[in-house]
Amino acid sequence: MKNLLTQRLILSLLIITLYPLSTQARPFILVLSQDDIKDSPASPDDDLADWEEFGDSETKPDENLDPGSWSPIFEPGMDPDEPYQGYYSTVSKMMAAASAGESRVMEEAVSEIEAVSGGGDPNARSLLAFLYGMGMTRERNKAKAFLYHHFAAEGGNIQSKMALAYSYLRQDMHDKAVKLYAELAEVAVNSFLISKDSPVVEPVRIHNVAEENKGALRKSRGEEDEAFQILEYQAQKGNSGAMYKIGLFYYFGLRGLRRDRAKALSWFSKAADKGEAQSMEFLGEIYARGAGVERNYTKALEWLTLAARQQLYSAYNGMGYLHVKGYGVDKKNYTKAKEYFEKAAENEETGGHYNLGVMYYKGIGVKRDVKLACKYFLGAANAGHQKAFYQLAKMFHTGVGLKKNLPTATALYKLVAERGPWSSLSRWALESYLKGDVGKAFLLYSRMAELGYEVAQSNAAWILDKYGERSMCMGESGLCTDAERHQRAHSLWWQASEQGNEHAALLIGDAYYYGRVTERDYERAAEAYVHAKSQANAQAMFNLGYMHEHGQGLPLDLHLAKRYYDQAVEIDPAAKLPVTLALSSLWIRKNYADGFLVRVIDSLPELYPKVEAWVENVLLEEGNATILTLFVCLLTVLYFRERQRRNAVPPAGEAVLPNPHNEHVAAFN
Repeated sequence: MKNLLTQRLILSLLIITLYPLSTQARPFILVLSQDDIKDSPASPDDDLADWEEFGDSETKPDENLDPGSWSPIFEPGMDPDEPYQGYYSTVSKMMAAASAGESRVMEEAVSEIEAVSGGGDPNARSLLAFLYGMGMTRERNKAKAFLYHHFAAEGGNIQSKMALAYSYLRQDMHDKAVKLYAELAEVAVNSFLISKDSPVVEPVRIHNVAEENKGALRKSRGEEDEAFQILEYQAQKGNSGAMYKIGLFYYFGLRGLRRDRAKALSWFSKAADKGEAQSMEFLGEIYARGAGVERNYTKALEWLTLAARQQLYSAYNGMGYLHVKGYGVDKKNYTKAKEYFEKAAENEETGGHYNLGVMYYKGIGVKRDVKLACKYFLGAANAGHQKAFYQLAKMFHTGVGLKKNLPTATALYKLVAERGPWSSLSRWALESYLKGDVGKAFLLYSRMAELGYEVAQSNAAWILDKYGERSMCMGESGLCTDAERHQRAHSLWWQASEQGNEHAALLIGDAYYYGRVTERDYERAAEAYVHAKSQANAQAMFNLGYMHEHGQGLPLDLHLAKRYYDQAVEIDPAAKLPVTLALSSLWIRKNYADGFLVRVIDSLPELYPKVEAWVENVLLEEGNATILTLFVCLLTVLYFRERQRRNAVPPAGEAVLPNPHNEHVAAFN
């Protein structure tokens, strides 16, 4: 029965969807079919030498997983070691310069970074690569940026490895990108919790006006947030659930709070004393990882056992992990570990499915069964389990269990790698932005953008467009000129559009259509709009309809133009007015194709550039000079219909009632 269930699940079409980064970013969808599954059973000769059974032999604190991290600048109680104090002092100076827009201080800081880099410091080299890549106080030089990242990565700097991996990915060099992303994903996995999946903290898209995004911004104000203050009051009054939540916020740095392991430990301990099971589980995690305390596997097992006794089934995963590794127990016990994992899985804990998958894949205490392992991994991944995506990535990478597919493996590795400790940059950037420190926020988002984070790319670009000079953007010499800001924003929007951001694709299309920052190119504009249209974007569909109507970058096709206009209003009812105007324009072209009115309408944007600028700045934030033209079209259509009504001679006893809408429809039937 088990084999039949496995076969049905593996051979069916399986769709695994991660929650999208935002409503404007393309969700990651992995589709597996029978063609992806290897028909032949796994061989004992399969190369599994690089497969760790259950992650690193000893979990490590985040600061040890991301050398050169800026945590000592932004996190309390994380003082840098003596050899790195000069580096962090210089980074702090750079942050202060970005906040105040002091180009002289920034130049001094960069000179100091160059001096430290000359001594072979990989972290300074990584930062220098970022500065050359952005063109900050130095002439923009992608070759130098790549070279510095290369040497920094060889020296162990993780963020330079992220930058290199993303650079290879953009060039479709999957053979090189997959190796780096595999290493980065492994580091990220080793920072995850052992008993359950770490909470996914999605980067906030600061330019999104959706209500859910406004809520996320409101909840990111840390200790100043009213909801947090109420929660803290409840905790102080003895509410164990509130104690646990505050401990969680401080442990991961959630809701705009700075990560503080000491405060987290204090709140978890208070809650655990009151019998709060989730706090007991986290104390087990803390002692197993040695996060802010001395590592003690015996205490870790004790706390996890207490949590499990209160039917917190995720704690069984931690207990199983310790028995697999032989930590806090006399010796490794695979049988006991499997029992614990099965207990978790039976109670719908995705970590249990993942851990059983590892046991069956490696044949740890059980007969090796790759298909069954794949079933468990897919089940866990379908629930969003990050470690399961990592294992599926390795299967696609190595060709064990699944057919080798480097592009898919690269995408999955990247997905996991972006959850690593270096993602803290997003928290610090948002904190700076909410405090009004736009310059520092822009610098941090720019650093993340270089590492391949789409949300950071769009956030940095939006800051440049929204705040202009107040973005404190640093150029090659002093603050950015208008040209430097526009070029940098264009580059960032372009990268975001490559990763599925429809808003970015629209802006890139507009840049080519109107010739902003680049030469006017209708064909490339159409390509960008098609990309945005694939995300079911009404504005992109309207623009494509307009380009088909005028034969700009696309074949002149009035029927196809109407189809795009209709699709735009179907997706977004707010498009009804511009679509009505556009259909009026189509009616004129249909009935007066070579007439004087068509020539007048087509010439309006060129004849009245001042009107075009007014339309761009007043009517629409992003600009669309055609709105005024279409309005004129509507007035013209109304005039002609009124004239037809007056000249028409109705049959006796009948009244003529004009219906422009029906005539529009009939004109295209």
